[in-house]
Amino acid sequence: MLGRAAIAATLCIASAALADGDAEKGHAVFHTQCAICHRITPDGAKSIGPNLFGVVGRKSGTLAGYSYSSAMKASNLTWNDATLEQYLPAPMKLIPGIKMTYAGLKNPAQLADLIAYLNTAK
Repeated sequence: MLGRAAIAATLCIASAALADGDAEKGHAVFHTQCAICHRITPDGAKSIGPNLFGVVGRKSGTLAGYSYSSAMKASNLTWNDATLEQYLPAPMKLIPGIKMTYAGLKNPAQLADLIAYLNTAK
């Protein structure tokens, strides 16, 4: 498990790819990669995973009405471009013990697009 200092140092590294993210393409990535388990609707409806509407800026493990793992609750992250960039390619590597079994989004362009899309869901 990474220590808090290592996580913080890793999250400080900004990716130029994020600046190039296309929210419209990210919408398509969401529906092919994420929608099987997540919703992204203002009504807050959850699915297998928590609703991701408004996820950017939210503290990890805090959406009311969703039963998070203790690992996610204890991760003490705030979802922003940097944390999402580190989390989405390997969720279980960044936060061991979470319930999310997704192997990760490895394509940097798709990752940037998805993050751009998540930023629009407010």
